[in-house]
Amino acid sequence: MNFIFPPHAPSFVEVEGVSEYFPVHRIYCVGRNYAEHALEMGADPDREEPFFFCKPADAVVHHGSFLDFPSVTQNLHHEIELVVALQKGGKDIGFEEALDCVFGYAVGIDLTRRDLQGAAKKMGRPWDSGKAFDESAPCSAIRPATAIGHPQKGTISLDVNGETRQYGDLEQMIWKIPEVIMKLSQLFQLAPGDLIYTGTPAGVGPLQSGDLVHGRIEAIGELEITFR
Repeated sequence: MNFIFPPHAPSFVEVEGVSEYFPVHRIYCVGRNYAEHALEMGADPDREEPFFFCKPADAVVHHGSFLDFPSVTQNLHHEIELVVALQKGGKDIGFEEALDCVFGYAVGIDLTRRDLQGAAKKMGRPWDSGKAFDESAPCSAIRPATAIGHPQKGTISLDVNGETRQYGDLEQMIWKIPEVIMKLSQLFQLAPGDLIYTGTPAGVGPLQSGDLVHGRIEAIGELEITFR
C-alpha cells in the first residue's frame, strides 16, 4: 500500500512492568459520572443515562511530560479520572462480559478548555474545541488487570503545586465500569486499544502556566505533568 505521505506514528501508552506498549485506538470519556461533580457543574446528580464524548488518539500525553499551555483559553481545567484500557471490543456487550474486555487501568487527566466548552454549550454546538484539543488526555502507564483485579473503590486525587484540589473515591462513580462499557458498546463498536476516561470527582479548577499537576489513584498509579 502506497501513501502520498508517511502515515502518522501510532499513539501509545506505556504498560507497567513490560517493554511492550498499548496502542491507542480511540479515546472515549464519560461525562458527569460523580454526583458531587455533577452538582458543581450545575447538573442533576440523579442517575441519568450516561453520556459520552471523544478525544483523538493522539491527544495522549505520557507521565512526566512538559506541556505548552493550550492556546485560545483563559480557563483551562483539570479533571482527574480512572482510565479503562480495553483488550477486546464489540457491540452490545453484556454486563457480565464487560470486564472480560478490560486489559488494565491507568490514571488520566481530562484537560478542558472550560471557557470554550461553556460557550459551545450556550450556542448548542459540539464541545470539540473545549475537550478534544492537542495534548488534552494525559495518561499514566497502564497496570494490567491480571495484577490488580478490577477496582471498585480506592482514593482518587489531584494536586496542583502540592495543594490538593480533587479528592474522592472510585466507589462514588454513578455508573460503574461494567455499566460504562455496556452502555458505550450500544453506541459504538468498541475495539482493542480503546481508552475510556470514566469521569471525575468534585474539585475541578483552573490551571496556569508553570503549574505542576500530580494525580494518583490508589492501587493504580500516579501521573505528573508540568505546564511551561
